[in-house]
Amino acid sequence: MSDSLPVLPLKDTIIFPQIVVPLAVGREKSLAAIEAAVAAGGQFIAVAQEDPGIDEPNLGDLYVTGTIVKITRVERQDNGSQVIVQGDRRVKLLSQTDEDAYIAATYEPLIELDLSETSSDASEIEALLRVNREIAQRIATLYDTENGAQIYQQLVGHLTNPVIQMYRIASLANVEVSKQQETLECETTLDLMRKVNGILTHELRVTELRREITESARDDIEKQQREHVLRQQKQAIEEALGEGGDDEDIAELRQDLKEAKLPADIQTEVDRELKRLGRMSANAADYQIARAYLELVAELPWHTTTDDNLDLTHAQTILDEDHYGLEDVKERILESLAVMQLNPKSKAPILCLVGPPGVGKTSLGQSIARAMGRSFERLSLGGLHDEAELRGHRRTYVGAMPGRILQGLRRAKVMNPIIMLDELDKLGRDFRGDPSAALMEILDPAQNKEFRDNYLNLPYDLSRVMFITTANTLEGVPRPLLDRMEVLDVTGYSDLEKKSIARNYLIPRQRSEAGLKNDQLALSEIALEQVIRRYTREAGVRELERVIARLARKRARQLVEGESVSAEVSIDTVAELLGPERFKQDGSRDQQHSGVAAGLAWTEAGGDVLYIEASRTPKEEKITLTGHLGQVMQESAKAARSYVWSIAHRIGLDRDKIEAEGIHIHVPAGAVPKDGPSAGVTIATAIVSSYAAMATDPKVAMTGELTLTGLVLPVGGIKEKLLAAHRSGFTHIILPKDNEADLAKLPEIVKDDLTITLAGSLDDVLQVAIPMLKLKA
Repeated sequence: MSDSLPVLPLKDTIIFPQIVVPLAVGREKSLAAIEAAVAAGGQFIAVAQEDPGIDEPNLGDLYVTGTIVKITRVERQDNGSQVIVQGDRRVKLLSQTDEDAYIAATYEPLIELDLSETSSDASEIEALLRVNREIAQRIATLYDTENGAQIYQQLVGHLTNPVIQMYRIASLANVEVSKQQETLECETTLDLMRKVNGILTHELRVTELRREITESARDDIEKQQREHVLRQQKQAIEEALGEGGDDEDIAELRQDLKEAKLPADIQTEVDRELKRLGRMSANAADYQIARAYLELVAELPWHTTTDDNLDLTHAQTILDEDHYGLEDVKERILESLAVMQLNPKSKAPILCLVGPPGVGKTSLGQSIARAMGRSFERLSLGGLHDEAELRGHRRTYVGAMPGRILQGLRRAKVMNPIIMLDELDKLGRDFRGDPSAALMEILDPAQNKEFRDNYLNLPYDLSRVMFITTANTLEGVPRPLLDRMEVLDVTGYSDLEKKSIARNYLIPRQRSEAGLKNDQLALSEIALEQVIRRYTREAGVRELERVIARLARKRARQLVEGESVSAEVSIDTVAELLGPERFKQDGSRDQQHSGVAAGLAWTEAGGDVLYIEASRTPKEEKITLTGHLGQVMQESAKAARSYVWSIAHRIGLDRDKIEAEGIHIHVPAGAVPKDGPSAGVTIATAIVSSYAAMATDPKVAMTGELTLTGLVLPVGGIKEKLLAAHRSGFTHIILPKDNEADLAKLPEIVKDDLTITLAGSLDDVLQVAIPMLKLKA
């Protein structure tokens, strides 16, 4: 064991014995270690850090094996020192001595490696030495065939000591510091030869692969250049002979464009693109872009149309085959066909079908296309945020594509298809643009005659396209866009209509899907009614079809398992097949507590029953509103409370007493947002019921906006609300007087089952909803 020496931690360098290495020293402790080494004779221990990311390492952060080096020259610079050192011998660090300014440690010299090995290893060492030298020479040759000898001299040099040669090769190899450290730590010459052999073998494989990649890339470039020159020569020869210079692909593309019979202004642009394409090499980056553009132009229908079948009797038959009910919508479609029959040049109307899910809006578009004999394309707008999805991307962008409108026309292959823009109310809007702004041009007959897609960048006539849009609600649809369309309400179905739809459409379809015959699945009248009322509660029939599909699957399994079952599903077996009822027999309550009133609400899924609860509170809180109520509904509640206070003497209440108390208004299903003014009369009725301690009639439901003076104003969605009340078992409905005209659209069977009171003021409502209440004049 010797005395201690300064220790210099190295981040990414290993110094081998007898190897000269330049070091850039910049850390404060490292500079101090160099100064101490210069003052003590010019020697220090160089050791690599196990983790090069540590800026202030201790002795424990270093490898155990290092190298004593001699300083041959020190050049001081502004940001540190440049030190030239030469490795001397390997040492093993033992312990750190007390030096604050730098790291110092005691050490133990390690045995110096040479060729004086045992006779059993001498032959293997000699063989490995020769192999390593051959591999090193091969690597040097692969780097540069002309300077291979010079590079080999750099690897081996004038060194005669084989061990130092191996150290030199290891120091110049492009391997991790940990691999070089393992080389430094080799205890025998044989281990050293084996370690260097592994390093050289890996380096040879990497070098050969890199050379293959370089040669392949060079060959590809030379091939492209050769093809370009030959192509230019071929073109020059063909032009000199007066022959066309197009290859087969371009000639075929030119023929397709000729058959497309493009308009004159379009043909001029296309000829320019064709000429540009003919001058390009097939391997050029823009060749496929230009070709794809011309293929789009050739495939778009510029003149092709289908002949419309405008026979009203045929259209009526098709619409009745595909859809039950929806008389208003069918009548409007037939009117449009009649106008087109009398005036073929008339613009096709842009219809917007608005209604709850599952009522047949999308399938109506398919039926119209079938009736008219037109192609049908459906484009879903739900979740669409990027305006370029409709207008297309400019060809300067990588991966540019035409917009969905042109893609639909490309698939339809005619200029006059029916294009259904589904889920119009689900359009998004963000930093990429506003798709509804693009739709304003697409859906405007005065503008879409020369619609310009960003990708096509040529005027295209969309005026012959019949656009149909669908939405669950008009909320969120911009007014300028709505102004370009004719809105048709597609309302929900009554129970009687659902029965007919199930009999004529849903049961046969699901029976066929399940592979059942007509005599293997049938529903009795009472069983079908139970399925409709107790397993579904919706405006449309989508959930009803899913329930019928479940029945069909259950029956299919029974037949496959060999059970003996009756063909008809009776009311007794419905629960056995479908499980417990999802809804009770009706939605109305048999008994009502005071402070509760039943209201009718409109949602995107159709009508719904909304119970509103009011409770007096002992605190001095004027009004508490819960149930996830929107701003408009909160204002309706405050207006209702104020009006009830103003008529307290007429309903036998002490105004001073109720003003001293608070009122808590709650609408159940608190996780569901609720808003709108149509709950005004229901809130007022619940407040009066709470103050008077009298229950409302459980079979009465109501809707209407209430003013601060007690007037009942009209609201929307009357048909959906009444259908929901009818489904839920209510028998008496209170409506605003001004909504009387909406009753004409109600199915007769629903009218016959309901007693409807038209109210002009809250007094009319209270007399029906709270029979025990006596109103004073």
